[in-house]
Amino acid sequence: MKNMFKQALYASALSLALAGVAVAQDPIKIGFIGELSGPTAGVGQDQLDGFNLLLDQKGGKLGGVPVTLVREDSQMKPDVAKQVARSLVEREKVPIITGISFSNIMMSIHQYITENEVFLIGSNAGPSQIAGAQCSPYQFITSWQGDQAAEAVGQYATDKGYKNVVVLAPNYQAGKDIVSGFKRYYKEPLAEELYTSLTQIDFSAELSQVVAAKPDAVFAFFPGGLGVAFAKQYAQAGLMNQYPLLTTFVVDALSLPAIGDTALGIVSGGFWAPDFDNAQSRQFVQAFEAKYGRIPSNYAAQSYDAALLLDSAIAKVKGNVADKPAFMAALKEADFDSVRGDFSFSNNNFPKQGMHVMEVVKDDKGRLTLKTIGTPFKSYQDAYHAQCPLK
Repeated sequence: MKNMFKQALYASALSLALAGVAVAQDPIKIGFIGELSGPTAGVGQDQLDGFNLLLDQKGGKLGGVPVTLVREDSQMKPDVAKQVARSLVEREKVPIITGISFSNIMMSIHQYITENEVFLIGSNAGPSQIAGAQCSPYQFITSWQGDQAAEAVGQYATDKGYKNVVVLAPNYQAGKDIVSGFKRYYKEPLAEELYTSLTQIDFSAELSQVVAAKPDAVFAFFPGGLGVAFAKQYAQAGLMNQYPLLTTFVVDALSLPAIGDTALGIVSGGFWAPDFDNAQSRQFVQAFEAKYGRIPSNYAAQSYDAALLLDSAIAKVKGNVADKPAFMAALKEADFDSVRGDFSFSNNNFPKQGMHVMEVVKDDKGRLTLKTIGTPFKSYQDAYHAQCPLK
């Protein structure tokens, strides 16, 4: 009888132990929403590739816990984004959503995701509204607020003494934010301020207006395939040598192979470039090139940082992301080595970070890439953080 009792106790303890292991190893579902089709698909794909790179390096785990990544294509359509967000939250029961490529998509789903207390780890879009009054304790953005890169270029234009600048951007939230950022630090009156459709790829009319204005320089924001089309047409019109082209998110590792050598000399603003000289960035660039056979873009870099942030925070809560206050605190700590160097969150859960100016050059392998030529702003907060009620 005593032996039978001992065996029963042993079997019960073993069963509990195995159950504990099963719970501990239960995968965490993470939703990924991005542009994965159409002319802007490169942005979402690089975000996805950057995130997957760390997942591969960690053996499919984050924070030591297996992860199932559920991918969704928002197709650059807010209605589609709402459908896939609802599917991830209500059917897939994901506790975390990452990605989000464009600000119009972010604005269509941000409130729904965060009000359902799902953690939103945004790795690209950073519209002014969610940095300000519409911020949420459930959002953690690992990219930038939309104005910031343009602020750096605006300061660069001021430092260069340009007095007459034409500005071009798509007519949607990110375009408006970026133009606002440029004007925040470029105080001269603009020669022209031109807005285009988000699907427009023929810029001949706008380029005629540029020629008529005879500017000192041109500042343009066109993401993804739009940037390739604009830069090519700008060069074909013979404007590259007449009017210096200043940009944000027109020239990057995605667009440069398509634009070609006419991109040499274009200036761009951003939070990171492949030439950053810190250990995490060097490791990331090397690993990304080895896996995907191309230079990583900023989109991949900021999504890799999103995965690093989650790896750190999930480890801190030992995989228990259902403990939302603890997981929120762990995310806020941002206890990871970022590809950009120093990283911390402001009160609105957007990064405090430097903003740099880069120029298109060729690397030692003859490939077009971005070289850092200045840092107008070191660790600083976005222009909207004071409007966010979070502490």
